[in-house]
Amino acid sequence: MSSPALPASPFPVRVFGGPTALFEYGGLRFLTDPTFDGPGDYPRGDGRYLTKTAPSAGTPDALGAIDVVLLSHDEHADNLDKSGRALLPAASLTLTTPGGGKRLAEHLGEKVRGLADWESAELDRPDGGTVTVTGVPALHGPGPREEVEPVTGQVVGFVLTGEGLPTVYVSGDNASLDAVKEIAERFAPVDTALVFAGAPRFPGVFFDGRCVVLDSAQAAEAARLLGARRVVPVHYDSWAHFTEGRDELVAAFTAAGLADRVDFGIRG
Repeated sequence: MSSPALPASPFPVRVFGGPTALFEYGGLRFLTDPTFDGPGDYPRGDGRYLTKTAPSAGTPDALGAIDVVLLSHDEHADNLDKSGRALLPAASLTLTTPGGGKRLAEHLGEKVRGLADWESAELDRPDGGTVTVTGVPALHGPGPREEVEPVTGQVVGFVLTGEGLPTVYVSGDNASLDAVKEIAERFAPVDTALVFAGAPRFPGVFFDGRCVVLDSAQAAEAARLLGARRVVPVHYDSWAHFTEGRDELVAAFTAAGLADRVDFGIRG
């Protein structure tokens, strides 16, 4: 089965709802945090549930060949669900957290690799040369790493670079602007940033109800710090724990004078 062509526009990004997006870069096809299960309640691992409120704008069968899955973390159903796990073996490589790399190796073997902060993987491009994927810091909640990771787990973001290619940042479930500043010091300006947003909160459960991923104003500030020429917001819809959506993102980027940089991608 041949892979469906991505739409003919400069570096298109297909979005499917939640954190899942597909793009072609350096001749390789990348998929972020695959989630294609239907609406419903999904165990969170602590006796509570995450509620998906809308279906994905596509199915795994319609994706075609995937070269690399960029998996910010494997422990939460809103970032990797049953359908997402089922498609991982068909991808040539999954890049994720060090802990996730160990957990997924049981089923994926050498087709998964965990990246620590600032660790890189070199990927061969079909037309020659390489794409470098660098794991970059991400914190899935407010506060220092030693307080956040025991609660919400380990998360990684990614920066993609290559000779003659734009710089691409995929934030993963990151709530830390300090992490964004570190990334900007090494990689800014960024051409395209896939920024996870949505201001997800769990009042009475985690971090006194503070956001566990960036809110809309923080997403705009992240774009400013990175010097991002284009921002594709993801992971702001389709789940009940998000408290801000597309309207709040548009308002925040407009208030920051960055409205012209927002690209909500191609749906499905």
